Amino acid sequence: MIRRFFALAALAAGFLAGSPAAAEWHKAETDRFVVYSDTSEKDIRSFAERLERFHTAMAKVTGFDPPKPSPSNRVTVYAVGSDATLKRIYGDSNSAVAGFYIPRAGGSVAFVPNVRLDARETDFTLVVLLHEYAHHFTLSSASYALPRWITEGMAEFFASVKFEPNGGLDIGLPANHRIGELNYAKRLNIEDILDYDRITRDRGPQRDGFYGQAWLMFHYLMFSKERLPQYRAYVQKFRQGEPSLQAAEEAFGDLDTLDRELKLYQRRSNIPAIRLNAEALPTGDVTVTPLSEGMNEMIDVIIRSRRGVNRDQALALLPDARRIADKYPGDAGVLTALAEAEYDAGNDAEAIAAADRALAIDPSRTNAYVQKGYALFRIAAAAEGEAADAAYVAAMEPFQKLNAREPDHPLPLIYYYRSYVNRGREPVETARAALERAEQLAPFDKGLRLSVGIMMIREGRNSLARYVLAPLAADAHGRGDGARAAKLIAVLEKTPDGQLIDMALLKDDSENAAAGGADPGTDGGDAGGGSAGGGEG
Repeated sequence: MIRRFFALAALAAGFLAGSPAAAEWHKAETDRFVVYSDTSEKDIRSFAERLERFHTAMAKVTGFDPPKPSPSNRVTVYAVGSDATLKRIYGDSNSAVAGFYIPRAGGSVAFVPNVRLDARETDFTLVVLLHEYAHHFTLSSASYALPRWITEGMAEFFASVKFEPNGGLDIGLPANHRIGELNYAKRLNIEDILDYDRITRDRGPQRDGFYGQAWLMFHYLMFSKERLPQYRAYVQKFRQGEPSLQAAEEAFGDLDTLDRELKLYQRRSNIPAIRLNAEALPTGDVTVTPLSEGMNEMIDVIIRSRRGVNRDQALALLPDARRIADKYPGDAGVLTALAEAEYDAGNDAEAIAAADRALAIDPSRTNAYVQKGYALFRIAAAAEGEAADAAYVAAMEPFQKLNAREPDHPLPLIYYYRSYVNRGREPVETARAALERAEQLAPFDKGLRLSVGIMMIREGRNSLARYVLAPLAADAHGRGDGARAAKLIAVLEKTPDGQLIDMALLKDDSENAAAGGADPGTDGGDAGGGSAGGGEG
């Protein structure tokens, strides 16, 4: 699933980018983020610190406390330079895309132009990146579904942030990037905002004014002493199963009155915000390291692999990967990137060989275990009978080693489950528990959430399946997975616990679940292949 950020206005010139002719890339690591950029050590550190402060601010304001992710499950951000470079990576030079985000178990990535850090207001590219991280944060914190106006209004509320030079920040500032749509777009009535799922079903997406109005309503309710308790009651009613519009009428009272209040609130010359000082926003350790000479040359291959490639793109990328690997045969990061490029191009033996060479130099290269495991699983899929059993045992070996190094990496858990279903075996209880645990570690991976829900349906755990699938069905950007989840929930609403559903009626969904989620390399969007694991070369 690719989330795209579309620029609403021309972005300012003067990004803090290194010279393309002599770019030196750095890698910044924090508890929750990995950032790659060809900016200076000072600038990439500042960028990473801002991301960590934003996370901490969200935790303080919402009261949510998502667990610290395992190293490979952090969000990796590639600051790729200019808008033109970003568009080439995205695959559409004529688009107005300002960045894009792909949620993946064990490998969530975002691609943005280099971000201005010296502007008086927060750079728009950073605003949209923070919007997407707000979704990532919410899914990692609260597994229950929320109405779309809350998920989008909340993301806009937090992304409209200003970072102070002293390390503090202000949250809840005006969403200036939504001013145009608030003032000029066709206004949705309050019932349509509250029941956005219904109007998109009946009329198609009505997005011209939705995001701005969702922000406005969320902001107003957060700062209204009278309305905030009503908002909390509304959320509770919604979580208990009441339709959004019914819950709103019961919690807020007359909705026309609330709508008039919102119109008056929009006309105010100033609105409240939340200020947090630097002492309240510790960043933790931020480690910045320069990339090796080989990794500097390989970074373009890595970025394109991370973005996702189809077979033709992979074959076109492979000569560069091989050339650079031949030049730097002792660089484990370069060899790991080669393993990924070989796998994407369909060369399983070569991918395994490159991964083995990388691990012989540096056994900590997590993505080398992943790429070797992917290749061995693809080989095992072609085996039959007893040979298949032996092949899947061999295919699990790199994932088992990865699990020993990083117990909370979701991919070994997913592939343990796949080692049964891929050969037509009923998964044992520990394999089913492993898939559930993977979803807990990566609740933002939509294909994985769908797979867990379908597994629960097959076991007759229908109420729990509804709970797991509900956030996916409510996701405004869920596309195919969201539609499938909604279809399943419609059946589950009529099916008590313990009663099995005829999965033949849901053939497409059951086939997806049999694989334990999206195939490695599927990003859920229009990019085709590309691997899911790792994050470093």
